[in-house]
Amino acid sequence: MKPDLHPMYRLLNVECACGNKFETRGSRNENPWKVEICNACHPFFTGQQKLLDTAGRVDKFRKKYQKFATK
Repeated sequence: MKPDLHPMYRLLNVECACGNKFETRGSRNENPWKVEICNACHPFFTGQQKLLDTAGRVDKFRKKYQKFATK
């Protein structure tokens, strides 16, 4: 391998907008790395994700394909 080809891989402190802080590894130069959303505040990981039903599309889909659902 060629010397000095790859970037430095070092410890980084990450700060989320929600206040959560953790350490990770990466090649970024900025420390702390500030992010807007993390696993502590993201709706997918917290279980607060909501299914938006605009114009009844989910109900329409369920009604149309209910006969194929296994019971």
